[in-house]
Amino acid sequence: MTTKRDYYEVLGVNRDTDDNELKAHYRKLALKFHPDRNHGNKEAEEKFKEASEAYEVLRDPQKRNIYNQFGHQGLEGSGFSGFEDIVSSFGGIFEDFFGFSSGRRSRSRAQKGADLRYDLSLSFMEGAFGIETEIDLEKMEVCSSCEGTACEQGTHPETCRQCGGTGQVSRNQGFFTVRTTCHHCRGNGQTIPHPCTKCKGAGQIRVGKKVAVKIPAGVDSGSRLRLTGEGEAGVYGGPPGDLYVFIHVESHDFFERDNTNIICQVEISFIQAALGDTIAVPTLNGKKELEISKGTQPGDLFRFRGEGIPSLRSSKRGDQIIQAVIKTPTNLNKKQEVLLKEFANMESGKLSNKLKNILKNNKARAS
Repeated sequence: MTTKRDYYEVLGVNRDTDDNELKAHYRKLALKFHPDRNHGNKEAEEKFKEASEAYEVLRDPQKRNIYNQFGHQGLEGSGFSGFEDIVSSFGGIFEDFFGFSSGRRSRSRAQKGADLRYDLSLSFMEGAFGIETEIDLEKMEVCSSCEGTACEQGTHPETCRQCGGTGQVSRNQGFFTVRTTCHHCRGNGQTIPHPCTKCKGAGQIRVGKKVAVKIPAGVDSGSRLRLTGEGEAGVYGGPPGDLYVFIHVESHDFFERDNTNIICQVEISFIQAALGDTIAVPTLNGKKELEISKGTQPGDLFRFRGEGIPSLRSSKRGDQIIQAVIKTPTNLNKKQEVLLKEFANMESGKLSNKLKNILKNNKARAS
């Protein structure tokens, strides 16, 4: 599988390049590698397609923003499959830029609608267990009055008189005949003498819509959902685009996520650490009892298996890892201080006896 080059590298520009400079760099490359100037040169055709794909993405603010954040992966499903795709995507740009013609006309005027992006914020728990929700969108839909024809009811499009319905006009330039897009019908081959009053001849209107979204359990920030057909309406009967929902999961006050595991810290007293105890620890499903073993040290880890985040790729769940934090007591009363001092003296006595035994053993070895 061939790895795509960075679009900015392809066009030889920086990431902060403005539209005018971007257009100038693309025009230079397109003039150099255009198939009309490189007949039979496959390498030139590939470079032309590569530059055209890069420019098609970077000249569109929405696509450029997605590419800047997520690279080629963020634009999956919107790539090109060949020269025809580039020509149909750009419409009359090549003719307007250079006076070139592709030498072939699209078999259909139908065009797929634009893809849309929606950023959805979820709470930590919503990301862990999933949620069904609705999101509000504004997007272009087919006009209900003219059903996308752009004509007032009872009227029809007419064949363009300028180009005779071909969508192109020809003119002679020296030894060459140059075909360009008809500016009267904009390459459609038809004109609308009586535009629809509701959509003003656009064939589409902007509407607000609620879209149901089912978020699976286990999503994390950076996850992306694709809702097929929920993008902008297509043109001239073309299919609608898709809606991409990018997930952002908020942090939690107690839990920290590590893939499908969750990590938390619990405070215990030094008495509990020394003697052991049973405590209640919050989990994603409520509180659960944890056995603190005798002699627990600061930083010791305990584990609840299967109490973590559900995996997106299987039915398994991660674990909950609990780290012990031993709290030193403050504001002791007189009795507590006396008891602790007695305990300290006892520990000191044990240490003293140990030292005596070590010295005695060393002396015995020396003799």
